[in-house]
Amino acid sequence: MYKYTAFDRHFVHQRAAQYRDQLERHLKGQLSTDDFRALRLQNGWYIQRHAPMLRVAVPYGELSSNQLRQLARIARDYDIVSEGPFKGQGGYGHFTTRQNLQYNWIPLDRSAEVMELLAAVDMHGIQTSGNCIRNITSDAFAGIAPDEIVDPRPYCEILRQWSTLHPEVAHLPRKFKIAVSGALEDRAAIRWHDIGLQLRRNEAGAVGFQVFVGGGMGRTPIIATEIAAFVPWQQILVYLEAIVRVYNLAGRRDNLYKARIKILVKAEGQAFVDAVNAEFEAILAGDLGGHEQLIPESELARVKACFVDPPDVQASPSLDILALNPEPAYARWVERNVHTHRVAGFRAVTLSLKRVGIPPGDASADVMDTAAAIAEQFSQGELRVTHRQTLVLPWVREADLPALFQAARASGFATPNAGRLTDQIACPGGDYCALANARSLPLAAAIAERYQDLDELEDLGDIDLHISGCINSCGHHHSGHIGVLGVDKDGAEWYQLTLGGSDGSSLSGAAVAGKVIGPSFSADEIADAVEAVLDTYKSQRTSGERFIDTVKRVGLDPFKTAANAVRVQTARA
Repeated sequence: MYKYTAFDRHFVHQRAAQYRDQLERHLKGQLSTDDFRALRLQNGWYIQRHAPMLRVAVPYGELSSNQLRQLARIARDYDIVSEGPFKGQGGYGHFTTRQNLQYNWIPLDRSAEVMELLAAVDMHGIQTSGNCIRNITSDAFAGIAPDEIVDPRPYCEILRQWSTLHPEVAHLPRKFKIAVSGALEDRAAIRWHDIGLQLRRNEAGAVGFQVFVGGGMGRTPIIATEIAAFVPWQQILVYLEAIVRVYNLAGRRDNLYKARIKILVKAEGQAFVDAVNAEFEAILAGDLGGHEQLIPESELARVKACFVDPPDVQASPSLDILALNPEPAYARWVERNVHTHRVAGFRAVTLSLKRVGIPPGDASADVMDTAAAIAEQFSQGELRVTHRQTLVLPWVREADLPALFQAARASGFATPNAGRLTDQIACPGGDYCALANARSLPLAAAIAERYQDLDELEDLGDIDLHISGCINSCGHHHSGHIGVLGVDKDGAEWYQLTLGGSDGSSLSGAAVAGKVIGPSFSADEIADAVEAVLDTYKSQRTSGERFIDTVKRVGLDPFKTAANAVRVQTARA
């Protein structure tokens, strides 16, 4: 993991002190609500439906057990409602689809204390909101995946430092998201981002980036376009700055819904690419000189030194891990939640946060403390946050898998559903978010309750279910094999159903947006409509055929007919 320098620590502590001063002036009436709004947003503080919401950055998903314990402390001591109609709420954090953690109930007058607690463990909420470059995301299996070409984490860290408070990226036309992948398989959904970076090696073995621009969800789902096949790693910051400069100059600022860079790329086409390349060449030839803005070899080496394997991680003969425990439950857990590793004798393990009665991604203070303890015992004190709203232990010895299974089962982390229907993605929705049109969590709960039978889940196979409470698409519904979008109809909750989406991983296939089937469904109908779609899959599939492949083969019509029949039955009832 990256180790903060004295400068890094001074920076986040100074930022926390600045925020405390701003908050105190606001609470005394010396700083207006509008003036304070811009300042709190720059530090990740929103005002949501019921209370302030804090978004904490977990850069490229890496988290230490010490940091997780601090996050648990904040949940336990600050994310609480002690009085009023919501008394008893809180005490947890919510892991998001962008490798962040959110709190929903921290009182604003205690927010400065939380910023200081975060700074004490090298964490913050800087640029987790606002029209700026936000948290840099990556593959949760970075540095450990057998199919990795180049470890993306050092480059992600350099990007994080470059983009933090950079004046060119602080006031963009709209929010901006970058994802980086260094493996053959895209587990970071890079083509769904404003900029997606794929690390490559050319024929000479040199490292560079394939650059995709203009992806995004929301009202207009678009898959990013390749604009550069290979940018040498030394020049990537210059190339990104060229992209951002063109966006700053030409991006729409008069229309919130047309302000994302995806709209500019779609409208301008090759003209956008030409403008970026011209700006890139101009920066390299500018007054500062091209070499002045390249990443120095010494800086990459300094950052890379933070991402070496832990000292205790040494290759050893691989074991027959299924033979270590004869229990069927252990074998099922190994199949779904234990992953291959580039170091012989080691595995990565998913700690599931998808349990009946618990919203996807939610973790109480006790759950976070327990996960931290498990990471210390079994994974060198390190965890990863995934965009699937789960946790991963990256450094597990194969010989320790039986003991880890017992610890995970006792703590509720061993649900063997990774990649299955109940490993669903969902945003907080209308229960918490002021922007949401409908609730996401009740539907997620209804699906989890209907499909508890592990044999049935196994029979259904790999299915990506994503749920968003509004068109902002925080639940990534566009990229789900099955996507659900909450919409508002005259003040009532309704839901659109999409099929055939994918995020670009092997589970999903090439990145593509799902297509809406039929009219929207009421809150009472949507779970039945999802079940009808799944029943149609079972009747239409060939032997061993995955859900997404059946949808591609037979088309949407059979699923649309089955889902719409639910509405007819409801109307008759």
